[in-house]
Amino acid sequence: MSLGACSVEHGPDSYLTIEQYMSSTTPTDTDNPAIAARIASLNGRMSAYEKKYARVPGSVQLLAVSKTQPFTLIMGAMACGQINFAENYLQEALEKMDALAGHDLIWHFIGPIQSNKTRALAERFDWIHTLDREKIARRLNEQRPPSMPPLNILLQVNTSGESSKSGVEPAALSALAACVASLPRLRLKGLMSIPAPAESLADQRASFGQLREARDRLQSEGFSTCTELSMGMSNDFEAAIAEGATMIRIGTDIFGPRMKHPA
Repeated sequence: MSLGACSVEHGPDSYLTIEQYMSSTTPTDTDNPAIAARIASLNGRMSAYEKKYARVPGSVQLLAVSKTQPFTLIMGAMACGQINFAENYLQEALEKMDALAGHDLIWHFIGPIQSNKTRALAERFDWIHTLDREKIARRLNEQRPPSMPPLNILLQVNTSGESSKSGVEPAALSALAACVASLPRLRLKGLMSIPAPAESLADQRASFGQLREARDRLQSEGFSTCTELSMGMSNDFEAAIAEGATMIRIGTDIFGPRMKHPA
């Protein structure tokens, strides 16, 4: 998706294109009180939940999901010390990386992976959260430049059993983990999931607990580097932290409403 294909709300019934929005700002417009307040609130809640659930202080990372948001808002988050950014759309992400070249940022890919996009993913990203096929693993390994460190990999697990959800089935997880662990240009780091929506904290915890248990099983099988759990978004990250999340993925609660695609 091209940045120019998006629009941002400018009034009750009108939207600005990304190009129009960016033309009204500059890369030095980094002060954004709303983003600063949201990030401060999120960090406070994360710290409170770490304490509530006996987690090590600072053990949960905040990933800013910046899909469909312009680079000027990303810079607002950067001004607050945010360095981990997550993107769903490859072309949009590459444009942002180019616009923000020179900044020490860590880029996470959290969208579906197409075979014809693996080279750019291997060459440009630090983390991949959505690997669920051996074919994709082998392509990423072959295309990761030798001059770069191994690509950090999280395996996406379909814990809900929904046919509409991506992810490796739990029964096939060990085989995929073994494949990734055998590839020298990849580094198996953990698991990721997008569970079915749940209303209660108890139901949310049960879903996230399945991913934690899957991670623990892999560790017991000898996959010692499989330590990370990428789970939890704006409406359920308390439950995710309670169940051991090491990364939570937050978008709207940092940046506000997302850009809208024209109908």
